[in-house]
Amino acid sequence: MAAASTKSDRAALLKAFDEARTGVRGLVESGVSTVPDLFVHTNPYASVPLAPPGVSIPVVDLSLPAHVAAAAAAAAARDWGFFHLVNHEVLVPSGHPARALTAVRAFNELPAPERAAHYGRALSGGVSYSSNVDLFLSPAASWRDTVQVLFGPTPPNAERIPSVCRSEVIEWEAHAAAVARAVMALLSQGLGLGDAALEETSCLEGKLMVCHYYPVCPEPERTMGLVPHTDPGVLTVLEQDGVGGLQVKHTNGDGESFWVDVRPAPGALVINVGDLLQIMSNDKYKSVEHRVVMNSGEEARVSLAVFFNPGKRGESVLYGPLPELVSTENPPKYRRFAMPEFLGAFFKRDLASKALLEHFKL
Repeated sequence: MAAASTKSDRAALLKAFDEARTGVRGLVESGVSTVPDLFVHTNPYASVPLAPPGVSIPVVDLSLPAHVAAAAAAAAARDWGFFHLVNHEVLVPSGHPARALTAVRAFNELPAPERAAHYGRALSGGVSYSSNVDLFLSPAASWRDTVQVLFGPTPPNAERIPSVCRSEVIEWEAHAAAVARAVMALLSQGLGLGDAALEETSCLEGKLMVCHYYPVCPEPERTMGLVPHTDPGVLTVLEQDGVGGLQVKHTNGDGESFWVDVRPAPGALVINVGDLLQIMSNDKYKSVEHRVVMNSGEEARVSLAVFFNPGKRGESVLYGPLPELVSTENPPKYRRFAMPEFLGAFFKRDLASKALLEHFKL
């Protein structure tokens, strides 16, 4: 009976938090000096050690000859699932990522009543602002608020994007898509396929931008910004500010696992492989766990992630290992499926669940 009561109490607290419509930023504004129970994670940083000093994710340089950059991208996607992308100025005009980060910060730091007017869990017109997409599914909430904009396959109603960051968010999506196209070409080459192999399967057409805001936390050791998880889609293009907190789980050749800090690097974007690309590559590339740890500084963290997925969503359009990668010697490791099943399996779980790939394994 006590357990049922506790569950009921938690549900009521979650409902009250959500209905306040001001997110985690609202808790900070109210002057909380401790992390509310809803956000407390049990030993959040105790499971896997941190990497030794000097270990970092690989770097892929777009200014190198295409075949050299493709080999580097393929190796990073195979061994790490993450890399920094540098010298991408031909695709991203100087100052654009910073402009978008500044604008998203400005929205999250508007007075509470102005933010609350945008708050809601439904992607109305392709746009939402809320705290924790899995708020009612996860065992503990995380210390972040998020603006989501679904840019494809159906364009959003731009008027629903908060005006203080509207033009910057729209501009950044176009630049992120150019980056994703270039990276997909490199990764397609790395699979021994033509440059357009991934693009031709509509992998650039499904686009979701998530603009995360991680407020300053009074007890950073008791909660998380983002729990360990993998991204479900094909590819993620991430821009982060200088605060830091992103960590990637890496397993070395000896089978040892540790968390690696993805330290903000001026001029670098972060690229990572999603679950769907691991499936399509038949496990040649890997989708790896990553998380955001809370910082003890005095400034909130802001990041912009654009997730790329297939845009063709009909029940008759099936995805799985690319046919060119499958043979008698290298049989498919995953079954084929339509995107509605894939997306449905993702949204039925909390972010920390690792069951998505297993759901489609043969």
